[in-house]
Order: sequence, then C-alpha cells, then structure tokens
Amino acid sequence: MYYCYVESNAGKLLLAGHDKLESLHFPIGKTRVEPAKDWILAPDKFLDAQLQLKEYFKGQRKHFCLELNPMGTAFQKQVWQELVIIPYGQTISYGELAEKIGNPNASRAVGMANGKNPISIIIPCHRVIGKNGSLTGFGGGLEVKKYLLELEQRF
Repeated sequence: MYYCYVESNAGKLLLAGHDKLESLHFPIGKTRVEPAKDWILAPDKFLDAQLQLKEYFKGQRKHFCLELNPMGTAFQKQVWQELVIIPYGQTISYGELAEKIGNPNASRAVGMANGKNPISIIIPCHRVIGKNGSLTGFGGGLEVKKYLLELEQRF
C-alpha cells in the first residue's frame, strides 16, 4: 500500500492505495488513520488526486476525474456511485438517496454505506444530510462537513 499527504483547508489529508486511490483520511475525526508500518511513503503517488483536491479547495474544481478503487460491498458501491452524481453545491437526504438507488425503505442502510465511504470529498458523502436539513455524522467531523458544504456554496 502506498500513501502520501496533501495539504488542504480541511487539514493534512492522507491518500492511500495500490495502483489506484483506495482511501482518503482526515487528520481528525473517526476516519483518522495512521499509515501502517508496511505502507510505503510515496509523495509522488496519486499526483492527479493531489492536484484535483487542491483545485477543489480553491473553488476551481467541481468534479473529480480520477480512477478510484474503493473497497466495499456491492450495496456500498451502489450507494457510492450515486453519491458522485449529486451535483456540486447541492445536498440530498438519506431517504432521497435510498429512493435514487431504487430502495426507498433503505435510508438507514444507505446512511451506514455513506458512513463507510473510504474516499470522502472525491466521492462526496458530505452532500448527504438529515431529512430535516440537519448535518449528520461525517468521518472528518461535522465542522469539516459544514466547511465543505459552505465551500461549495461560495463557488
């Protein structure tokens, strides 16, 4: 497993994967991860992802164009594929997301799959909010989720 870091307005993000990007971790929050001892530091790995994330944080990028390899179940991957379709600067509820995948009674399962998204920001799980418009859990912390949504509203 290779890893590198990219500086961002949300802190120093850890990118990891083999040939393709498999995960993005925040420096704080419940998704915080330290590289395993057998991981290889490769600052020149995932250069496209590093560049596109920097552009995103400057408001210069609204979609990511990267080859990703998120690890998950078929259901989780179905949810994550739908997340990528949510337009920049917009939000939907977990119930709306469940309807979009054709399973309107699965909002709780959709929420759990959303929480397991290994490549936040690029697969924009931060765009999913509570039915009443409230900000709900986010691996990088609610302050980061709020920041990302506000960032997208500015541009």
